[in-house]
Amino acid sequence: MNILQIEGLGVTFSTDTGEVPAVREVSLHVRPGETLALVGESGSGKSTVALAAMGLLPGNARASGRVTVDGTEVVGAGEVELARLRGRTASMVFQEPATALDPLTRVGKQIAEVVRNHRSVSRAEAAREAVGLLRRVGIPEPERRASAFPFQLSGGQRQRVVIAMAIANSPGLLIADEPTTALDVTVQAEILDLLRGLAADSGTGVLLVTHNMGVVADFADRVAVMLRGEVVETGSVEEVLLRPRHEYTRRLLAAVPRLKFSGEDPEPPAQDAPVVRLRDVSVHYGRVQALDGVTLDVRPGETVGLVGESGSGKSTAARVALGLLPPSSGSVSLFGTDLSRARGRARRALLSGVGVVLQDPVASLDARMSVAECVAEPLRMHRGGMSAAERRERVGDVLELVRLSRELMGRGPRELSGGQRQRVSLARALVLRPRLLVADEPTSALDVSVQRTVLEVIAELQRELGFACLFVSHDLAVVQEFAQRVVVLRSGRVEEQGPTMSTLLRPETEYTRRLIAAVPVPDPVVQRRRRESLETEATA
Repeated sequence: MNILQIEGLGVTFSTDTGEVPAVREVSLHVRPGETLALVGESGSGKSTVALAAMGLLPGNARASGRVTVDGTEVVGAGEVELARLRGRTASMVFQEPATALDPLTRVGKQIAEVVRNHRSVSRAEAAREAVGLLRRVGIPEPERRASAFPFQLSGGQRQRVVIAMAIANSPGLLIADEPTTALDVTVQAEILDLLRGLAADSGTGVLLVTHNMGVVADFADRVAVMLRGEVVETGSVEEVLLRPRHEYTRRLLAAVPRLKFSGEDPEPPAQDAPVVRLRDVSVHYGRVQALDGVTLDVRPGETVGLVGESGSGKSTAARVALGLLPPSSGSVSLFGTDLSRARGRARRALLSGVGVVLQDPVASLDARMSVAECVAEPLRMHRGGMSAAERRERVGDVLELVRLSRELMGRGPRELSGGQRQRVSLARALVLRPRLLVADEPTSALDVSVQRTVLEVIAELQRELGFACLFVSHDLAVVQEFAQRVVVLRSGRVEEQGPTMSTLLRPETEYTRRLIAAVPVPDPVVQRRRRESLETEATA
């Protein structure tokens, strides 16, 4: 019997502006021990299907059709019946572990509570099981880590704790909603190995919600593709990813950045004086050394990719380049001027030549402002002599540069899609016509097609305006496609650097080779071959 059976599911949300259909006539199933990947862009309805399967739809949602989990009907079920189902028969792993964990409760206690909610065991026995679950999901020193608070763990470790809670009562169905989106490629590979092992060892069926086609190729048995609330294509992972039938699936796959395994480096840009230069820069946070002797240059018109795992120092190096963080030692020059010697108005003038695009546009755009006000704010700060009419004209021009309509100027950021908000952030970064753009994970939270649009806009504007770009990312395929040079950081030190293609195709260090090996490619046949090769090397 299928562990999850969905037949003719429809979900409609009641809003102030009327009824909004989110899911229409969706039918799919998950068998014990198999993984079904549910893919599609934001707004396609895939997360709504996952929430409906757990009976977790919000109060303004109305569901129709049938959803059964291990024979139990979910649609129309009461809260008592659903509470028995959740955590015991079915569990869910969310994208952001910070929202699933209580920051004020030790992780061991949180896992033990999940155990005791569904089984009659003593506190001591539940505590022992919590330690065993932490060990099972690969947390080092589980006895000690059980007494840690969530903030004392890394992002990957927090996600493992969430998975430990999800499997605490050996559920037959595990629903994983974007479980690896915010993780580095090496941690992502470890989490996928963990989930793969759980499915194989205990026969758990997995519904994987994701927009990462590499993860789908690496992990899924079957794929269902959603578009505007409907399933437009289903099949085996080989059929859907290698022989897609629907035009939307083909378009989605065409937008996926792919790690190349052959190629030549493009012609390097002219060797002009660096726009930004870090020389032997170290940064200390108390006893923690965030950067250790980092040296790098970014020249006019070129993009330098900063890559490495979480904690490698990527974002710290970007903050140093922006003048937001003074180095403990070493020097930073911006446009030929030593930043440590620039003061007051001179420093402000210097920094006005730098634009910044961050990972989360919601955090960088003031929700109380209109789009026009958000984009115009740097002009008000650094171009005091401009009239309101001149500012508005400049804002309209720069919005059109990033492929947005002037008609959006009066809207608020929350009225825009994720891709539109990120392009507003880009417009804000470019409104002063900077000589340097610092982009810190600017596309990691975006769908692949939206990601491609944003990257194309940045590359097009770079060719037109000639600015340099320091591009921070954990997505090596994006960096390989977008950057001319790459700097690989590890534990605050430069592991290696050089032209992008040669560095990523012929890495000099084992660490870079491991990073590259952890990147899943959106081809299930190639990915299976790579995984088997890695497993053979590991056991040799």
